Amino acid sequence: MSTHSYPVRVDASLQERLSRWLWLVKWLLAFPHYVVLFFLWIAFAVLSVVAFFAILFTGRYPQSLFDFNVGVLRWSWRVAYYAYDGLATDRYPPFSLHERPDYPAHLEIEHPDHLSRGLVLVKWWLLAIPHYLVVAIFLGGGWSVASGGDDVQSGVGLIGLLVLVAAVVLLFTGRYPRPVFDLVLGLDRWVLRVAAYAALMTDEYPPFRLDQGGTDPGTAVLASTAGATGTLTEPGLAKAGTDTSAPVAPPAAPPAAPPGAPPPPAPGTWSAGRITAVVVGSFLGLVSLGLVIAGGTALVVDSALRDDDGYLTSSLVEVDSPGHAVVSESVELRGAGAVLPERWLDKVRVEATARPARSVFVGIAPTADVDAYLEGVAHSVVQDPGDGSGRADMRDVPGGAPPTAPGAQSFWAASATGDGTQALTWDVEQGDWTIVVMDADAGSPVVADVSVGATVPVLDNVGVALLLSGLGLGVVSVVVLVLALRRRPEA
Repeated sequence: MSTHSYPVRVDASLQERLSRWLWLVKWLLAFPHYVVLFFLWIAFAVLSVVAFFAILFTGRYPQSLFDFNVGVLRWSWRVAYYAYDGLATDRYPPFSLHERPDYPAHLEIEHPDHLSRGLVLVKWWLLAIPHYLVVAIFLGGGWSVASGGDDVQSGVGLIGLLVLVAAVVLLFTGRYPRPVFDLVLGLDRWVLRVAAYAALMTDEYPPFRLDQGGTDPGTAVLASTAGATGTLTEPGLAKAGTDTSAPVAPPAAPPAAPPGAPPPPAPGTWSAGRITAVVVGSFLGLVSLGLVIAGGTALVVDSALRDDDGYLTSSLVEVDSPGHAVVSESVELRGAGAVLPERWLDKVRVEATARPARSVFVGIAPTADVDAYLEGVAHSVVQDPGDGSGRADMRDVPGGAPPTAPGAQSFWAASATGDGTQALTWDVEQGDWTIVVMDADAGSPVVADVSVGATVPVLDNVGVALLLSGLGLGVVSVVVLVLALRRRPEA
């Protein structure tokens, strides 16, 4: 009877003698790996996006990208096995993307000759959803998903609980329970298969099957050349038959090459410099994308959201105070020199319409003067003008009525008063400023629709500068990645 082999192979061996206490500090010992993996996973994400488009247009996952991403998964698996997704070895993981036959944790993924262009659009999110729900239970956070909680919080998953049980048993007996090890390896194997599928490395759907034990019973030996797998194969790993309890036979020696035949291709070499170049190129690519998005957004805002007078204006927000005034929180304006650069912020316009229709006052003044005027006066402070409901979030301050109407004060930098919609225009100056909306006669309550606009002359120049910087940085990123990822000719 033939057996089907899955293209992702996960193997591990349980160390016979484990330290009873070392697992208590492995979080600290593994910290250097966590730092390196943080940057490697940035590169993994960027290269996965590149691979997405490569598969979409060519149907192939570029070998160099595949080798690197498999290496990141392998590195992560070794660290997880050493730390709290396994705790089954005390050997410190190597800082390497390559397969290490002498290390007790192994990951191999067969490089596909062809991948579906259609599946690449849906398999990593839609088709993998059932597996994501299962993996959430394995890794933690599954209860929030299952219970429909509003807050998605990660917690201790099934793998973490089983490893904790093994750690406690190890602490008191000096032995790692073999049944727990077999089950943990099965769960880890499931997670890694899903990770490879979601990372577009195979079109073969991960099986809903818990293949337990250190030797992967669901896969065959993968070829040892880079052209087939992008990895080195651990000696002694062989295809498992239908009887998973049978001993594993070593693979047969490859046939000798005929005289004069070229040597088989060697696996790509991932030196520290080459890995660093990939990480730097990926990081520059992310920064480039951010700059392009920011620059494009600035240009869209500048061209589409300005009114006929050149103001970028907010939507109308209803302010409602049971007291005698509505005030903004203090706004601090500071320039690099003696004055605020007019190219950055030139004019501010505030429009207010009383509801119901009556005389309204709107003014802007130094914060200290406004505080002195409204001391002991009932008013409300706008805390969040844009909560999405069209009404501002207010904080009420108790007190009485003001001694005089707002129009009688002389400290206003700009103000407007009268019936209907009133608008003030203010030439921006440095300092701490507060906007005030009141009834023209200082009555209460105060209900009005308010909008604030400003002219930002430099916005178009900023947008162009960000866009060009992003495009230039993107070119640098592509050059660095191409030079780092191209396959090295054999010496």
